[in-house]
Amino acid sequence: MSTEIANLTAPVTLTDGAKKEIKKLIQQQELGSDYGLRLGVEGGGCAGMNYILGFDQKKEGDQEYSIDEITVFMHKAHGLYLAGMEVDFKDGLNARGFTFSNPNASSTCGCGTSFSV
Repeated sequence: MSTEIANLTAPVTLTDGAKKEIKKLIQQQELGSDYGLRLGVEGGGCAGMNYILGFDQKKEGDQEYSIDEITVFMHKAHGLYLAGMEVDFKDGLNARGFTFSNPNASSTCGCGTSFSV
């Protein structure tokens, strides 16, 4: 499993479920090779910071990683908040969607998409 581009190791991991769903979404949306998965944080949410997860093109200040052939873009400053985080995808009766397990979060909101450090 390669998680390096230009000798950079991705600060986050994607579970097999997340990788499968991301690859499915890339194929469904017919995204070009200049698009990748954007992971990051932004201010907001009930706990203070929200996770960013979506498809985007590389922007100035981004670092680029490859996780099992998935291109991942993350702004350099966001690594501080996301280092060691695991992104998973749940597809069950009680929950469906991406989940975030972040060891840097001191608290999270009830929905799991907002956190504080």
